[in-house]
Amino acid sequence: MSTYAFRAIDLAGTPSKGELEASSKGQVTEQLRQRGLIVLDVSEKREAMKIDGFLDRFQGVNMRELAVFSRQFATLISSGMPMLRSLYTLEEQTEDEKISQAIVSLRNDVEAGSSVADSMERTPGVFDPLYRSMVRAGEGSGRLEQALEMVAIQLEKLDALRRQIRAALMYPALVFTFAVIVMTAVVAFIVPVFAGIFDELASETPGESAALPFMTQITVTISDLITGSWFIVIPVLGLLAFLFFQWKKTERGRYQWDAFKLKLPMKIGDVVQKVAIARWSRIFSGTISAGVPILQAVKIAGETSGNAVVAEAMEDVYVSVRQGGTIAAPLGRSAVFPTMVTHMVSVGEETGQLESMLGKVADFYEAEVDAKVKALTSLIEPVMIIFVGSVVGFIVISMYLPIFSLYDKIR
Repeated sequence: MSTYAFRAIDLAGTPSKGELEASSKGQVTEQLRQRGLIVLDVSEKREAMKIDGFLDRFQGVNMRELAVFSRQFATLISSGMPMLRSLYTLEEQTEDEKISQAIVSLRNDVEAGSSVADSMERTPGVFDPLYRSMVRAGEGSGRLEQALEMVAIQLEKLDALRRQIRAALMYPALVFTFAVIVMTAVVAFIVPVFAGIFDELASETPGESAALPFMTQITVTISDLITGSWFIVIPVLGLLAFLFFQWKKTERGRYQWDAFKLKLPMKIGDVVQKVAIARWSRIFSGTISAGVPILQAVKIAGETSGNAVVAEAMEDVYVSVRQGGTIAAPLGRSAVFPTMVTHMVSVGEETGQLESMLGKVADFYEAEVDAKVKALTSLIEPVMIIFVGSVVGFIVISMYLPIFSLYDKIR
């Protein structure tokens, strides 16, 4: 079986294009004719490099593009356009390659008789559990366009939150990276020059200057490791990074890492907590408003919150709700949820306005994240300056201590 790209038009003159898997061009042409299309061109699609498929696994879907797709999909459906025609139109105007490929798969499945939600189940890399559940609820209630609009709003809010965090951390990350590069260059290229001078002095006056100061010994040892044993240091660091990411993928490792992030000093843990709660409440509110059953909404909110500690708390909520209990009670027993969140959820349950209360919680914590991130950024900058200055000062002092010592002895 090969993949063929085609261009065709229908009887009304509307152009369409896409991809089909078939054993020959003739089979593709026959399938298109059975759909009532007039074939313009059929060509076999060849993969440029086998590595592309491997790299795709590491490329996440663009959340903003997915939100645009969702809003356009909702607009086309609400305008009365047939489902297949809507998917053909979206396929032609979507620029993101990964989403475009998902639309092709979606259209083929829908054309074969599958529902939209069932079709999305086959492309989990693009449509996550939150997306699929909201679409399934929209299809079941006959309000698919409204569900897609809600999905678009959720994606835009989550994308804005993520971009806000990235923008705030970009400057400190660049400064830290540049500082590490400069310090590595100093240790690798400048320190060896001083080390050579110290060796010459030691050979000329072995009895007096052989012993280097402790700070100098540390700097020279680090320099020797980087310049003389880099072929060992780099693989060891790579192995440690690999083991760390493998550990993080385990259930226990992910939980321990997320719990550790919540306890980070300098208000970093506070920001991590607020980001997790903002994301959780936004997703929980969206799933409820889309008509997703409450137990399923609880599970989705935990799985997609982005924090294993929050996910574990939602497991307790799931058990409580399934047994006829409340959502607020298990939240109150979890250390990750502040008292204000518990009270607002409790009020929402009592008044039947849980969706509205969760939306207010999300709005509040998104605003809190904005303020905290700005404060954290202003705090990180001087700390980084002090850290970089201390390291550079340590290197400079360690290099000049033997020279000062030699000067004192000469004098």
